[in-house]
This record gives sequence, C-alpha cells and structure tokens, in this order.
Amino acid sequence: MKLKHLAPSAAILAAGALTLSACGGTSATGEEASGGGSDLQGTLTGIGASSQKAAMDAWTADFASENSGVTVNYSPDGSGAGREQFLAGNAQFAGSDAHLDDDEAKQGKEVCGADGAYEFPVYISPIAVTFNVKGVDELNLAPSTIAKIFKGEISKWNDKAIKADNPDAKLPDTKITAVHRADDSGTTENFAEYLKATAEKDWDAEVSGDFPKDFGGEAAQGTDGVVQTVSDTDGAIGYADASAVGSLSKAKVKVGDEYVELSADAASKVVDASDKVKGRGEGDLAFDLARDTTESGAYPIVLVSYHVVCSSYKDQETVDMVKAWEKFVVSEEGQKSAADSAGSAPLSDDLRSQIETVIDSIKVEG
Repeated sequence: MKLKHLAPSAAILAAGALTLSACGGTSATGEEASGGGSDLQGTLTGIGASSQKAAMDAWTADFASENSGVTVNYSPDGSGAGREQFLAGNAQFAGSDAHLDDDEAKQGKEVCGADGAYEFPVYISPIAVTFNVKGVDELNLAPSTIAKIFKGEISKWNDKAIKADNPDAKLPDTKITAVHRADDSGTTENFAEYLKATAEKDWDAEVSGDFPKDFGGEAAQGTDGVVQTVSDTDGAIGYADASAVGSLSKAKVKVGDEYVELSADAASKVVDASDKVKGRGEGDLAFDLARDTTESGAYPIVLVSYHVVCSSYKDQETVDMVKAWEKFVVSEEGQKSAADSAGSAPLSDDLRSQIETVIDSIKVEG
C-alpha cells in the first residue's frame, strides 16, 4: 500500500518536558467531543523524538486551550530513548523518527499484549542540511559530496567536489566542521538511510540511529544542540529537522539532474512513492521511504515521525485518554497546527482515515 499524499508506569521526565492540561477530542465512547471536551481525567506520559518538539508544542497548547482534565507530559529525549522507555513500560506513547525494528516489534507484544504496539505517522518533514559559512548563502550538494563531508573525507569548503556542485560560488578555504547527533537519533537514522540509498560507495556504514564514531566530526546533543553548534561555528554543517533550523542556510540536494530546495511539498513527493513495511500487523503503519527517487521536485532527505502506542492498556481510563490524544494529533486541526508551527506536511485524508481506524481498535487488556 502506498501513501497517496500526504501496565504503564510514570516516567521520570528530563528537564524540558512539556506539561500541559488537556482533555481529548474523543469521549469515553470514542465519539468526538464538541467544544467543551469530555470528562476524562488523568495523566499521559510520552517520551521521544526532539524533532517533534515544535509540533508537540502546538498540539499540546491547542489541545489544552479547548479541554481540561488530562495532563499530557512529553519529554523530547530522542527517538531511541522514546522507544526504549515505551518498551520498558515507562510511557503510554513514544515519538520516533524511525519505525520499530523487528526486534522492537516483538518486544511490543510483551508490553502491549498479543497484538503488540501500534505505530502510525503523525509528522512528515524534510531534514535540512544546514550550514554556516561566511560569505556563502546558497549551496548545492550532491549525495556523494554530503557523504564525504560527514565521513570526514572532504575537510575544506573549497574542495573540488563542492566546487563541482557550485561552479559559480566563491568558496573559502575554511575548515569544515561536520556536526552530528551525539544521541541515538531517528533523524540520524533517516539521514543515514538517505546516504546509504544514494551514495553507498561513499557511505559504507550500517544504517543506525547512532552516528558512526570513526567518521569524526563534532557531536551535539539533540536537535537543538546541532542547530546551536552550527550557528556558533563558522564553517559548520549539520543535519536537523527543518522546523528547528530557523534562519540558518539550507543546502539544495541533487536529485536526478537538478538541485532541489527543501519544502513540505517536496518532502511529500517522496512519501507518495513509499511502500508500507512488509510483514507487520494491521495496526502497524510504518513505511519504507523511497530515498533514491529521481522524481523532479522531490526532496529525498525526509523523516516520517511516528507515535507508538499500545494495542491494549490495563484500564479503560488510559485507553480513552490515549484515543482522545492521538485522534486530536492526527485530526485536520492538529495537523494544520503542526504545519503552521513546524512547516510539516499534513497527513492526507486517506492516511488519516487509516490511522483513525487503528486508534479506534485500542482496547483494554483481556
């Protein structure tokens, strides 16, 4: 199938967690509440992708402004931490820029019951290759050039490979500081998947959420750490969710014979061509992204960020809160809020319908 468009325990949250009062847009019977919300009461804990932070800020603020009764705590500790804590039973939902791998999917059955964990896209966004080079405002980069830069094989901005991508640019003899994530990161995994698919000869590392240690460069914690380091360092280049890079310059990447600027629409073109991961259950909406597309106008360095939830929880109260929260996140209102705040590509009506069917199937254990 292809996209057409676009017992839980309390976790000890890290500093910077978002805490907001909210009540779901879905009642205890699963019907959408109107205006005044519902009578749900309790707390939901989520841990995960820092790339979702801007969208999560918008979701929780809008959710809270219309409803009261449920406290939603989200700690943006990274995708790896989110999946780990969720599978340890320390969170009711996780945010992840990478879908569960096969071993994690099996672990989900131990935590969530026979049907395991459900995962579905909530946030689609391009990953920016962002740079800070004095005197250079625009930059074109081919996949092989990007791979060699982050592998440490290209060390100066006036290297012949960069000149070949930018024949008319005045490139300085400045040292390149390639900045990568220090933590286990879904953004890193998506970035590595892209390089593996498009420049395998130059990117010979296994795809992982951990950046290869022997490639050198400078490590920074989280999305904010990468953006801050690039901002503070002349000659720096990094990769980060596009919503977080602010006024930093962003490279165009070579796709086929053209250099494509990142945008939500360009990211959506890649997702359109992507297939569902094979061998997963009906409640699992994970996708293999078409990184090596040559479609005109497509921007292939894209992440699809997921929410991971249980197929069943121990009590009805938790089931109702999870349904309410996740239905709001994927609703037209929730997706528009994320798009306005983070520049993400809203889910298509078709995909939203599939996700709502999955959410509706969440039940009490037993």
